[in-house]
Amino acid sequence: MTQEEDIRNAVRVLREGGVILYPTDTVWGIGCDATNAEAVAKVYDIKQRDDSKALICLVDSDARLQRYVRQVPAVTWELLDAAVKPTTVILDGAVNLAPNLIADDGSIALRITRESFSRELCYRFQKALVSTSANISGQPAAQNYRDIPEELLRRVDYVCWSRRQEHKPHTPSSIIRLGPAGEVSVIRP
Repeated sequence: MTQEEDIRNAVRVLREGGVILYPTDTVWGIGCDATNAEAVAKVYDIKQRDDSKALICLVDSDARLQRYVRQVPAVTWELLDAAVKPTTVILDGAVNLAPNLIADDGSIALRITRESFSRELCYRFQKALVSTSANISGQPAAQNYRDIPEELLRRVDYVCWSRRQEHKPHTPSSIIRLGPAGEVSVIRP
């Protein structure tokens, strides 16, 4: 299967409200349409995760990130430009997303992916994509396809083919919370 066919299949499943497993710019992820509350609920169920714990979303560009936050603090762009590894930013004032994806304080965790497969997937989907690590809550994240538990493989609607043969170390993103006045808090270095 070509990467083009893989992305086309994944996007079809996402548009139908399904859940996918896919390679990201960090570890393998469980994903769904970030604007579809039913799909988001499925992800929480699959991960066996309390829905009070927020999930990260991937986008393909600065412009798409701005669709999901009322006001992006200026420091966000400086921080992302200076980042040496994938960096997720937690921003206040989430909008245009499934309500069960937004934290109780109104914030959302977003990351602009620069990795070719996940970036093209986000671009073709034209919406934010949930990107939570491919694991049962509390278990180690799946760095590569071979690390994904069989139970997860059975519970999703589509498993991407791209990068399945890869066997190299991957780590989760840095997570930084940015306050409305530019306050910076490192959650995960």
